This record gives sequence, structure tokens and C-alpha cells, in this order.
Amino acid sequence: MADTASANPNGNAAPVTENITHDKAGGSTRFAQRGVPVITGINRVGLYSLYMKEVRRFLKVQTQTIWAPAFTTLLFLVIFTVALGRGGREVLGVPFASFVAPGLIVMGMMQNAFANSSFSLLSGKMQGTIIDLLMPPLSPGELMTGILAAAITRAVAVGCTVALAMALWPGVSLGIAHVWAVVWFGLMGALMLAVLGLATSVWAEKFDHNAAITNFVIAPLSLLSGTFYVIENLDPAFQWVSRANPFFYVISGFRYGFLGESDIGDAAAVWGAAGGLLALNLVLAVGVYALLRSGWKLKS
Repeated sequence: MADTASANPNGNAAPVTENITHDKAGGSTRFAQRGVPVITGINRVGLYSLYMKEVRRFLKVQTQTIWAPAFTTLLFLVIFTVALGRGGREVLGVPFASFVAPGLIVMGMMQNAFANSSFSLLSGKMQGTIIDLLMPPLSPGELMTGILAAAITRAVAVGCTVALAMALWPGVSLGIAHVWAVVWFGLMGALMLAVLGLATSVWAEKFDHNAAITNFVIAPLSLLSGTFYVIENLDPAFQWVSRANPFFYVISGFRYGFLGESDIGDAAAVWGAAGGLLALNLVLAVGVYALLRSGWKLKS
């Protein structure tokens, strides 16, 4: 039984500062005052639980979420190698297949990072289970971190699967020239698309909205980012358009990690692109955090 009041000298009941309950064994348990948070700092257990929930969600259908994207990306390699790589064609001093492979790997990573994070909140809206994500004691930052981490995990899984398949493909060489560039641009690209996917998940009200962003924004930016060509072959006006596309820097920087060459420019330009992507991701993350904190289209 809870003791919630005691008598004061005037005989009136006065509230006490803590609640005490007695368990069946005769002991007592003390609870914090109302309004005093029990979880302080980062809710590590909740964050880890959300992360594992998101990871298990895409692993349950890994044929669709990991193996199918890897197979589709490999088909791109086969088709473009057969169509454009005949006659020993070389780009940036390497065979065409080796030139295209890194771009396809990171493109698959980015697209799947977007697909994973864009589904998280939207599926809850459509199925009426969004309360399961909003009610637990998770801050907007923790909710955002768990979803983004799971999306990046899926991107890395797809990237490793695609890289393994391409490494075994005849005519493809995936020797790494700069490990830091492979890791950095791969993670920055996955994070950028994961943040954009989460923003889409907040904004979208039905799956058609999500599909519209995928088909009319993500796919064109991916295919027109220099994955299959160097921008030096384009008209100067289109070169400027390509350099305004952040996907271009992700793909070219990732390719630089494998080949040691890039159409971004010299090593200083590649480092500048690495810093620019970090700044862009920070801006996007702050914007999405503000959306989650406001509850726009989630709590209303």
C-alpha cells in the first residue's frame, strides 16, 4: 500500500516527498517524485532496442533488402560492360569495368540506405503503429540515431555483398588505393541518403509519396552523378550541373579510394569534397532533428 501523506501539527494531511510501496515479501520500494526523470543522459537500452528492431526488420526479408539489390547492381555492371566496355576501353587509366564497379557499389549503398530509413516511420503511419515509436522514452535524437544507424548498417551489408560479387566478376579489379576514402565517402553517402529518407518518412503520408521521391529525385541524381562516365566528356554547362550534385562527390570520392584517380580533381579537391559532405550531412541532420522534435506530421 502506498503511503502518500502524513499528519502535520495542525492535524491536516500533508504530502510527503516520495512514494513508498510494499512488496509481497514485506520490503519497500522507493520511487522518484513525479516529474523527476528516471532515465538521465542517453537511453542506451532503448536506443539499442530500436536499432535491433530496425535491423531485424530488414534481415527478416534479406532476400529483398540485401540480395536483390546486389543482384540488380551486378546486372548494371554486366549490361554497361557489354555495351560500353568492348575493345579494351579504358577510363581514368583502368578498364571500363573497374571504373564502373566502385560507383555501382556506393550507388547501391545509398539507394538502400534511403529505402530503409524512408520506410521506418511511414510504415507506422500507414499501419497505425506509429505510437510504438513515439511512446517509448526515447528523445528525438535517440529515435533519429537508431533509425539512421540501422539504415547505414543495411547500406554496408549491401555494399559488401555487391563488392564481393564484383570482385569475383571477370575483368573487374577492386584493389584499394586509399582506405580512408572508401570508408569515409561510403559512410557519408549512406548517411546523407539515410537522413533524406528519414525526412521523406516524416513528410510522406502514403507510399506513393515515398515512391515519387525515389523515382523523381533519388534515381535521377544517382544515375546522373558520373557513375558510368567522367564529367569531362560533358558540355561545360552540364559539368557545372554535375558538380552541383552531391551524389557526384560521393561516387567520385568513393571511386578515388579504389583507383587513386577521380574527376573531382587532385587530392586536395578530394579532401575538400570529404569536408563538404560532412558539412552537408550536419545541416541535413539538424533539419531532420528539428522536424522530429516538432512532431510535424507525426503527433498531429
